[in-house]
Amino acid sequence: MATAGVHYPSSEREFRSWFRDDNDCLDYLDWLRGNGQRICTQCGVVSPPKVVTGRVWRCPACKARVSRTAGTIFQDTRTPLTTWFTAAWELCVDKGGVSASSLQRRLDLGSYQTAWMMLHRYRFAMARSGSDKLRGRVEYDETVLGGVRRGVRGRGAADKVIVAVAVEQLEDGGFGRCRLRILEDYSAPVCRAFLIECIEPGSILITDGAPQYTPATAGLFTLDSTSLSGTGQFGHDVLPGVHRIASLLKRWLLGTHQGSFGHDHLETYLDEFTFRFNRRNSSRRGLLFYRLLTLAAQTGPLHYNDFVKNAVAKKVHPEPPTTKRVSSRSLQASPAERPWRGNVPIM
Repeated sequence: MATAGVHYPSSEREFRSWFRDDNDCLDYLDWLRGNGQRICTQCGVVSPPKVVTGRVWRCPACKARVSRTAGTIFQDTRTPLTTWFTAAWELCVDKGGVSASSLQRRLDLGSYQTAWMMLHRYRFAMARSGSDKLRGRVEYDETVLGGVRRGVRGRGAADKVIVAVAVEQLEDGGFGRCRLRILEDYSAPVCRAFLIECIEPGSILITDGAPQYTPATAGLFTLDSTSLSGTGQFGHDVLPGVHRIASLLKRWLLGTHQGSFGHDHLETYLDEFTFRFNRRNSSRRGLLFYRLLTLAAQTGPLHYNDFVKNAVAKKVHPEPPTTKRVSSRSLQASPAERPWRGNVPIM
């Protein structure tokens, strides 16, 4: 059981004292990856725990120089680890998270692309936590995401993204874990593929009266379907958990991200929302930071081209600024010597 103040910082003040420079961050990564044990990426030899400094260590067997961030999402990054860790803290400490533009302003990053890429690497790591299947009584339905357009609402809407929503019903009337996925359409085979991937066979599936659910659940799940037609009931009466999650998801996208997200990258935003919702009852927000850094230390390196989809070349290439920084500045700073002294306050 992870303990505040031992396994993860319990407050902003403690976070600042733990990770004062990159070497503190590297030492925490070493601990997360095996209590200090290091595996050589060249020969595979496991070295015993040992406190070291610097970004590389030398394998005692093959004498190769190995990066301490090798095999993590931080591999090959030029951004200081103090900035990476602060971004993870900002992402976890607020229940609403943080957008790329807000992160760029808060951490004084050199470009929006840097902030966007950092957040997407963390979101990719979050996806690793959603491998356990839902079980028991599970609500299931679909919702649609996209801008406001004229036309048919609901399942008949055009130019919308279909998102499958599943959530566990608990015996005390609450809700457990959830799973979200983008669907190509509403057909039974597509629905069945999602159910097989995310829900344990033998579970009770609670749905509305849509006809595709019968063939989608045949032989795998017990279907508890309630048709809403002519009953006077609404969707949130039969599927309260699904509708609550769909509402929270849309509110989060409109709030934190101002409704600005690319449909090509929506899956990563769904992974982040799932990660947050499934840990909503954590006693301390620092525990999310610990879980995220653990996943980041277990996730392999990712690069910008791994995330960019449907890239379109600019008609006019922008001129790079003459004062462009090669990499983001570290958040490690020397004392400012009270800059306000010697100046008259402006009233």
